Amino acid sequence: MTSNKSFPAFAFAALLAGGMAIGFAGILMRLSDVNPLASAFWRMALAAPFLWAWAFAVRAQDEAARKRTDFTRALALAGIYFAGDMGIWHLSLHYTTVANATLLSNFAPIFIALWMWVAHRARFSRIFVVGMAFALIGAVMLVGTNASGTTQVAGGHKLLGDALGLSSAVFYAAYQLVIKDARSQYSTARLMAWSTTITGLALLPFALTSPGNFWPAQAAGWLPLLALALVAQIGGQTVIAYAFAHLPASLSSVSLLIQPLTAAIAAWIIFQEAIGPLQMAGGVLLLWGIYLSKRGS
Repeated sequence: MTSNKSFPAFAFAALLAGGMAIGFAGILMRLSDVNPLASAFWRMALAAPFLWAWAFAVRAQDEAARKRTDFTRALALAGIYFAGDMGIWHLSLHYTTVANATLLSNFAPIFIALWMWVAHRARFSRIFVVGMAFALIGAVMLVGTNASGTTQVAGGHKLLGDALGLSSAVFYAAYQLVIKDARSQYSTARLMAWSTTITGLALLPFALTSPGNFWPAQAAGWLPLLALALVAQIGGQTVIAYAFAHLPASLSSVSLLIQPLTAAIAAWIIFQEAIGPLQMAGGVLLLWGIYLSKRGS
């Protein structure tokens, strides 16, 4: 067993904090008074200056470590795929619950596995296949009540929202695959700075033309948007990226399941979004299935 002294406790705490930070993204979006795509844009636009300041601060370290500092196609694709993920996910929150949108967006590992199987003929362990089956069954249990229309949220059409949440996972899977290939060439700071900037630019025209406000109606309206940038985009993504370098992938996967748990609990407290017994069981089974899939990958 690993001794307590050698265990990276700070990195583990950082991972939990990062997962919880991302779990609050949906809550902060719905507290804002701008349209969903505008909130996604402002999340990127307000975070970009901080990320670029970080990237420029570590430029000398990047050059010493022989990391690339130029612009390549991989950086553009990362930003575009993340824009698809953010745009569709934020839109899904307008039709379904925060818990559902967050849970379904966590199907990204399964889509990555399917792509590896189809494109690269990758073979997976039995535990991975069992985990995938659990996740799919859990998803059916989770969205089954929504399809019947017995539960309502602002805007209705929860089945549509669930479908959008699942679609966002496809884009996030593509984003992860691109980032995985680019990590060996770029530092985390430069990757995040470029991807965040391109994501914001890609979202801008859709945010401007979407129904609802683009600019906050009053000064206080900037607070949830700034919190999105600092808490979810910087505090969440950056802290998790740091923790991944110090913790085993298996432990990181289990710990990040705090993200949908945080979203569900926060939505229950703030928005009184009820989750029935069948949905609760489906959510637990879904989370367990994702964990098994990642453990066996």
